[in-house]
Amino acid sequence: MSEMLPREAYTAVPETRPSEPALFDDFFATGDKTNSPFLTPKSRPWGEHLSLKAALLSGLLFLCAALLSFFPITLPLSSLLLLFVYFLAGIPKLIQSVESILSLEINIDVLMTLAAFLSILIGSGMEGALLLVLFALSGSLEEMVSAKAKGALAELHKLSPKTALVAQPGGYFLEKSLKEVERGARILVRSGEIVPLDGRVAHGTSSVGLAHLTGESLPIRVEVGDEVAAGALNMEGSLTIEVVRTGSDSSLARIIQLIIKAQSAKPKFQRTIDRIGRPYAIGVISLSLLTALLLPWLISIPYFGPGGSIYRALSLLIAASPCALIIALPIAYLSAISACARKGILLKGGVTLDALATCKAIAFDKTGTLTTGKLSCLGIDPIDEVSSEELNFALTCALSLEINAVHPIARAIHDFAQLQGASPLPLERFRSIPGYGLEGAISADGHLTELYIGHPLYLAHRLSATRLSSLDAQARSYEEGGELFSALLVGDKLYSLRFQDTPRSRIKEVLGELRDSLNLRLLMLTGDHHPNASAVASQVGITEFHANLRPEDKLSHVTRLSEEIGLAMVGDGINDAPALSRATVGISMGEVGSQTAIDASDVVLLHDNLAHLLWLFKKASSTRSIVRQNIILALAVICGASLAALLGLIPLWLAVTLHEGGTVLVGLNSLRLVR
Repeated sequence: MSEMLPREAYTAVPETRPSEPALFDDFFATGDKTNSPFLTPKSRPWGEHLSLKAALLSGLLFLCAALLSFFPITLPLSSLLLLFVYFLAGIPKLIQSVESILSLEINIDVLMTLAAFLSILIGSGMEGALLLVLFALSGSLEEMVSAKAKGALAELHKLSPKTALVAQPGGYFLEKSLKEVERGARILVRSGEIVPLDGRVAHGTSSVGLAHLTGESLPIRVEVGDEVAAGALNMEGSLTIEVVRTGSDSSLARIIQLIIKAQSAKPKFQRTIDRIGRPYAIGVISLSLLTALLLPWLISIPYFGPGGSIYRALSLLIAASPCALIIALPIAYLSAISACARKGILLKGGVTLDALATCKAIAFDKTGTLTTGKLSCLGIDPIDEVSSEELNFALTCALSLEINAVHPIARAIHDFAQLQGASPLPLERFRSIPGYGLEGAISADGHLTELYIGHPLYLAHRLSATRLSSLDAQARSYEEGGELFSALLVGDKLYSLRFQDTPRSRIKEVLGELRDSLNLRLLMLTGDHHPNASAVASQVGITEFHANLRPEDKLSHVTRLSEEIGLAMVGDGINDAPALSRATVGISMGEVGSQTAIDASDVVLLHDNLAHLLWLFKKASSTRSIVRQNIILALAVICGASLAALLGLIPLWLAVTLHEGGTVLVGLNSLRLVR
């Protein structure tokens, strides 16, 4: 039986509903509009991807208006549909542009909006509507990518408990919101529950899972006096914990803040676009204004009329709008993204490919990324002199005990024993001591044999000083080799069992290809202990690694390398989420990865196949090459059409045709990436 709980643990806990303010906390913390507590469940789906829905509707209306404009009898209906296009796709952009102008922030958005609305003055409303539709589609896709990034915060808030069972003076526990729990309060965490706040164990012993927080593949035994982090999974016995940090200072809260900080740092590509966009927009708008005012003084043309300066200025404003860059470049990225999807690689935006092509290093988490995250039993070794029959019987005894437990070690022993052909025997009695081990008895050859398995400290008082010293020496040798260890006592015979986190299949060959073919610098960043990290690094062929890292330590390493040389980070756990957000490119594992890591990353390997990384890097390189070709072609078309329209060499409709024709050419070039 488990260790005795305090008296109040047996007192019935009142059934209370979770505090309603928690809904508002999640809403304001994540910024997810579709998760608003003011929306009903039926109305909530209407708010999902609202800008994309509006952009697609405006595009459909534009197509109908363009088709109807060819028939004189339906021309009024065409104009009405065009009016709706300007309302759906144009009014939101017009409001944003007015706000930007009032705050003296002139950018490409303002340029595009001015070009679209001023086109009505020269009878080119259809061309202006096309610009607005393309502009709206591009903006809605960018908004979807941003919303994906916020999903990491929403998932963390779902993981973090909203309430805690707080000890009361009357000897019972009351469920309270975490915001009401003060430092020094005692809370009850039952088996299978998530620890809600950072604290120190005041009563009880158990094992807690920290793989998603620190990278430790093996649950950690905790007892009175040990600290437990918020977000840890209590796997066995009940724990009474004295709170040492309140909700805003807990481990999960710090990880949330790290993600927010990491996501607020714009990627280098986005900073470049922002830096160029403002002077480009100001330059085009200024040149158009000067053309309208000064051109009649230079070449003696009228202000008004088809060939007048105002007509040419507006033509310049429309022709210089970066339509090809706005829509054709996303086509290149979407083509590459489509090809990646067929490979089982999910990309959360085209900018990811640009960033990936600049990476000179790639860092891996250990547990669940380079390894499977599952323990495997390497064997059972006798401490004493035993026969082969006794060794086989010891394995049978270990299986008979562990088949009653739910624990990574139990699963590893079960799998190993099955491979060895062992079958469990019925136990005469069984007891689990949370955080320590298991004990029982088995009847064999007419007498009862006592069985004990677990932590060496659990067996210490049953062993002589000499045998305990031998066990400690063997444990140290295992740990130096990066192996985990458990002790087994069968009667008076002592054994040790060795365990190891299993590296992924062909991982050493995959890393070798990344290093040799792409000349990438390989690193391993892990929260696991140094001996385990060293052993895994040696097995997979990585020479540079850092161990014992907390989430903020990982973030620091990733930030430095991302700024210096460009870094791709591959991880799977909640503790990896801040680093995945801050890395030049964050790559998560789709099957074993936590939802928080998946939401915080830029790339998701849906089938956890690291062999696809080499293909992905090559696809990113070819995408960057085609994107450069598209930029050159788009700029040439924009400059040519703008200059021709400005000089009056071609009518406006032909300038717009050339402008849009360049967009089509760039799009066709982009489709090569689909292969």
